[in-house]
Amino acid sequence: MSDVVSTVDVDESFREQVEPLRREITAHCYRMLGSVHEAEDLVQETYLRAWRAFHGFERRSSVRTWLYRIATNACLTALDQGQRRPLPTGLGAPPSSPSGELEQRPELPWLEPLPDSMVWGEPDADPAEQVVTRDSVRLAFVAALQLLTPRQRAVFILRDVLAWQASEVAEALDMSVAAANSALQRARAQVAKHAPDAGPELPADDERARELLDKYVAAFEDYDVDRIVELLTEDAVWEMPPFTGWFQGAGTIGRLIAEQCPATGPGQMRLVATSANGQAAFGVYHVDADGVFRPFQIQQLTVTAAGVSHTACYFDTSLFAAFGMPEELPA
Repeated sequence: MSDVVSTVDVDESFREQVEPLRREITAHCYRMLGSVHEAEDLVQETYLRAWRAFHGFERRSSVRTWLYRIATNACLTALDQGQRRPLPTGLGAPPSSPSGELEQRPELPWLEPLPDSMVWGEPDADPAEQVVTRDSVRLAFVAALQLLTPRQRAVFILRDVLAWQASEVAEALDMSVAAANSALQRARAQVAKHAPDAGPELPADDERARELLDKYVAAFEDYDVDRIVELLTEDAVWEMPPFTGWFQGAGTIGRLIAEQCPATGPGQMRLVATSANGQAAFGVYHVDADGVFRPFQIQQLTVTAAGVSHTACYFDTSLFAAFGMPEELPA
């Protein structure tokens, strides 16, 4: 009987100590993997490994550090079996023509957006309790991380995002301090090259951002391409995995929408607001022949004072479930 009580006590202690860390561990796995679906799986794997090892946890470090170490190594094991997850801009090709044929590569693992609800919870949560910073999961930053080798990625995140000491990183990843420092230098150079500072980006609750987003929704639902173009910055970028091409310039993007979008007039698309990676996002629904609106794509926007500077359109409609969005909207 005492053994049963002891096991129950340990299980309860485990839950009390690790459950408050779930959101930040989710963000960590997402940074490592670039996939919301894989991040969820690796969080479960992390907690399973931690539960099995909790009886032998010697508390030479905090539970938080111990759990991050387990999560990082679980992610590295997963990355041994998979490919990096880019956006089309990360494939190295120049901008595409809006009039050309759109090439798809659905078999390629693409970078996915991260629903804000998975790492920040309720929108009215105390900002002081938000452990995960928006800069650490913004789309451009995570996209740059995917260009690193898995071990470089792990070192960079542990050192520059989580502020671990070099010796802690070396111990967690079973490498020398010199090797960890070398990997960090190479990783910093890559990230600096591919992840420009967020600088002019407006937070979603900014008055100017709200005004732009309201106009953006109205323009899309009215299928007014000229108004959409007016809301983009002159050098705006548009990409839409699993299509490999990417497009630059407001006029070019307008031609793309006019020539390639299945909508032909007002009332054929509806946009439902959500948020991803700390940025404004929309679930876009397109009307079917039966009059029902069904998932078409998720758009993730980078908003500046000058307009929308970047749009990532994800055609993987399984993401709608991750965002808790309905499978259809009524006619």
